[in-house]
Amino acid sequence: MHTQSVESPPRPPAERATSRWAGALALGSVLLLALVAVRWYPLMTVDDAIADTTHRWAVDETGVTRTFRILTDWVWDPWTMRILTFAVALWLVWRRAARWTAIWLVTTCLLATCVQQSLKALLDRPRPVWTDPVDSAHYAAYPSGHAMTATVVCGLLLWLLHRHGAERTLWRTAVALAVISVAGVGITRIWLGVHWTTDVVGGWLLGALVVVLAVRVHDHWQGGNEGAATEVRDAPATPSTPRRR
Repeated sequence: MHTQSVESPPRPPAERATSRWAGALALGSVLLLALVAVRWYPLMTVDDAIADTTHRWAVDETGVTRTFRILTDWVWDPWTMRILTFAVALWLVWRRAARWTAIWLVTTCLLATCVQQSLKALLDRPRPVWTDPVDSAHYAAYPSGHAMTATVVCGLLLWLLHRHGAERTLWRTAVALAVISVAGVGITRIWLGVHWTTDVVGGWLLGALVVVLAVRVHDHWQGGNEGAATEVRDAPATPSTPRRR
């Protein structure tokens, strides 16, 4: 007589993909962090070369530099991103009654800030120093807070748009703005000479890792409670079709 073994059901493809992404991003983040911590010479040489080149450009191209300062200090500033996050959280509570998701969104952004500041204090990496600086910044260099915050906020907001079924034009516009913001803020920090290239890459990696882990937590803990209720509550009303007798 064959007895069927009792095993846990296989994980769905989406969950396996999330685990693979989390593992890859965690590995990349730890590896880069270790290389920066030990000041691996080849990596530091690349950082120096890029910084010297972009600083020359920043000094020569004053118009571009002024534009980049406006973008990095106002449009893509971490506080601008955090205010956007709080605004979306309020919208989730007001329009979707999705209190758990709103709390999850704000908490994730706050935790990302704590991780970022903790790593800065731990590594205490000096920022680039110039005799003719075009901008200034505070705290240690690694990781870039601008790059990490933009990645976390844009990644989470894109996921929420996808989850709530944003129509095609809105989705494509949001993806384009997110890519421009995440890439653009990293470029401005390097151009203005306030971050090394590895600071920005580290911020991108850590930010993406936070997004993947946060989505995994949301899917795991929310389960079918608020998600199912909210989706049913927010689904567009459709006229019922009478049964044929």
